[in-house]
Amino acid sequence: MLYRKIENDIVSHLQSRTDKILIIDGARQIGKSYIIREVGKKLFSNYIEINMETDKLGDRIFADARTMDDFYLALSSVAGDRMGSKQDTLIFIDEIQAYDHLLTLLKFLREDDKFTYIASGSLLGVTLKITSSIPLGSIIIKHMYPMDFEEFLIANGVGQLVLDTMHRNFAERKQMPDAIHNKLLDLFKKYLLVGGLPDAVKEFVNTKNITTIRNIQ
Repeated sequence: MLYRKIENDIVSHLQSRTDKILIIDGARQIGKSYIIREVGKKLFSNYIEINMETDKLGDRIFADARTMDDFYLALSSVAGDRMGSKQDTLIFIDEIQAYDHLLTLLKFLREDDKFTYIASGSLLGVTLKITSSIPLGSIIIKHMYPMDFEEFLIANGVGQLVLDTMHRNFAERKQMPDAIHNKLLDLFKKYLLVGGLPDAVKEFVNTKNITTIRNIQ
């Protein structure tokens, strides 16, 4: 599993007492669903994931779910055996922007307090602009980005001592030892080629095959 800094924010939110629903926003293919899925399965015995883009292209079970009863009925049709309590059930609404009415519904799902919710969205800002009723008091939107250079270093086996020393030396305007500086500079050049898409980074770590990486990109 690739280390992502946003994991700490997701864990902290889900373990907090806040009743607001966290929405992770960001571009496609940067690992939003993956990191939420990994955290959700660790923290909750009943983990339910619904991809609204897939639903919209398929059965459209949630297309007309505009009330809580409609939503619960649709949810029961796909995950009825995993619907427990708020304490043990996490419902992950993936690609929520596919149905903008679900953004409005989040307010009522939050007030009903029946389950724990988390959501993700791609280019969510566009959807929010055309949504008539945005429940800003009921949601927290956190933007996720592709892997940064530090996450890339960790994926490539650079240890925490080096990272801490790098941060400290930068703050104190001290130079790193030449050998370590050269290694980090070489990895930075490779980061510029590979980028921050998790699948591309994994391919680089496993094979170093630039042709395959380009295909992924």
